[in-house]
Amino acid sequence: MDTQMIEIMGRNRLIDEIDLIAYVDLADQVTAFLACPIQMKAASGRSFSISRKHEKFANLIYAYVWGLSATEEAVTYALTYQEAVAVGDAMGYTVTPSWKAGAYSTQRPSKKLVALLEPHRMTPESWRQKILNLPSS
Repeated sequence: MDTQMIEIMGRNRLIDEIDLIAYVDLADQVTAFLACPIQMKAASGRSFSISRKHEKFANLIYAYVWGLSATEEAVTYALTYQEAVAVGDAMGYTVTPSWKAGAYSTQRPSKKLVALLEPHRMTPESWRQKILNLPSS
């Protein structure tokens, strides 16, 4: 499966869970329109990456969409940039030469990494809370 097909599958899974734009409107006791940019990281298997170039984007969410070669294994984890860096810190990724050069990635997430990501596993219902809990810009 080529990378373009993986990207399309990842986008479609993300759209099934939220919408093309992550936002919360004025309904249900929300006093302002809330929206945030999403950096989707789609993979047929599993991969994790963070890039220092994204630090400047307020409220950026990394959406790691895994398991797209087998629908029954598909999962999405959503982390703010700060949460992703904290995971990188816990894994020791942020002291590596690649991070110091600007980015870190792995195509073989360890059990420890998967455990650190698990609290960020998304469902259609949890996306709303993720957006509502973002800090004010």
